[in-house]
Amino acid sequence: MNIQRKYSLPNCTLLLEGLSDITRAAHFQEMRPELSILVNAECYLSGYNQPLTGGREFFESLVRAVSGYAQEFLSSVPNPQAHNQESELVEFRKIDGNRHRLIIYSEGAPEGFDNSNNSKRPPIEIDLNTVQLFDLVEAVDQFFADTQTLPELSLELQPVTRRYGGASQAVIRQAVPAAVGVSSLAVAAIAFNLIPPPEMRPPQPKPDEQTSSPTNNIAAPASAAATPTRTPTANTKPPVKDLEALLNTVPEITDPSQLRSLNRQVYNQIHPAWTNRSELQQDLIYRLGVAADGAIVGYKAVNKEANIGVGQTPLPNVLYNPASRPPISNEPIAQFRVVFTTKGVLEVSPWRGYARTPEVVGAKITDSNIVKGLNQKLYTTVRQSWSGTPTFTRDLKYRVAVNKDGVIADYEPLNQVAFDYFRETPLPKMFNAVYGSNVAAPNNKEPLAHFQVIFRPSGTLEVAPWQGYQ
Repeated sequence: MNIQRKYSLPNCTLLLEGLSDITRAAHFQEMRPELSILVNAECYLSGYNQPLTGGREFFESLVRAVSGYAQEFLSSVPNPQAHNQESELVEFRKIDGNRHRLIIYSEGAPEGFDNSNNSKRPPIEIDLNTVQLFDLVEAVDQFFADTQTLPELSLELQPVTRRYGGASQAVIRQAVPAAVGVSSLAVAAIAFNLIPPPEMRPPQPKPDEQTSSPTNNIAAPASAAATPTRTPTANTKPPVKDLEALLNTVPEITDPSQLRSLNRQVYNQIHPAWTNRSELQQDLIYRLGVAADGAIVGYKAVNKEANIGVGQTPLPNVLYNPASRPPISNEPIAQFRVVFTTKGVLEVSPWRGYARTPEVVGAKITDSNIVKGLNQKLYTTVRQSWSGTPTFTRDLKYRVAVNKDGVIADYEPLNQVAFDYFRETPLPKMFNAVYGSNVAAPNNKEPLAHFQVIFRPSGTLEVAPWQGYQ
């Protein structure tokens, strides 16, 4: 069976394709299939349209060079493992404090990086900033954490003597935030002889996995050879913390009414943060995990384009901050499908849809006389505040809730055009005037009266008591 493994960061994605060794696969039938034969490796870097590609020797050389250079960068002590161009396909050179040159020596350079027609093409040279570098380090870290991918390949790091180090503990504190992976921290610590070299792979989130056919753009082999130093046992089962595994260990939120409320919170977090809407060539589709309080606790790319283009979305920036919120443990999680479309439209919907028609959550004002009076009051307030010539060509439909005094407490777009043109209505200004934010949590601490409000392209306004979602 062809197997594909992805290790993704905002500025770097490692994609490994290969096969399982059937003589060993029987020992791991209860786990993910083991990728033990690497056929193709691809490294996607932000800012470059074409990936770096090669076979196993290219990938092993990349891993050694990345790890060695990260140690050198953090310790300021030269590491020959990062610069061995005589026996390695990959080399790193420091340009300045924030720029690093990645050099690939290969006769099979991929198209897009070099257009030479010579049989032996010149080296590929790519300049990375420090954030890109440590995203690459973290992607390598994810690989080493995955015991079901090339398990016999391990990283050998040797500590440099502390007295030769050109940096201090302060440098570690500055550099480590860019490399938050466990192996990356090990590189930093080993650079200053703080901990012994790692002897086994630390547990980390499991990468994305999907079945795929291998490609044929494999780089020419080089003299670099593998250095197998460890063979895992069949019962090695590191704790897995990725989104899919999390959903297998915690309850799932399926109540339609709660999903409807969370759907809005997810949209309100992502919509204003998505500022680059004109650069997408294909729709980017993600699966999101969301806690009961609306915190986005994880996301997973659904299509290949989403995996590569996550840096063009605000998802890395809207994940919950563990410093300001308790960690996710056994909390129920809701799943949503989020699509960043090429038209610049954000689509959010429950991953499994709604099992039944959702209802509005919270206490409601039901007295018909009070509802009738609030209906008229809401119509008058909105009508007086709505001015200008509409540019939309379809009806904008909203659910609007007010308290017993007629003050707006919540509003919700009911169709996509209502999302797109909400600024042409007075609703966000009315809401912002009360709560100081257009994305503030709705007022649900007191009974509310709910209405459907329709803004028509002709300039007509309709307000009617809420009859429920359709």
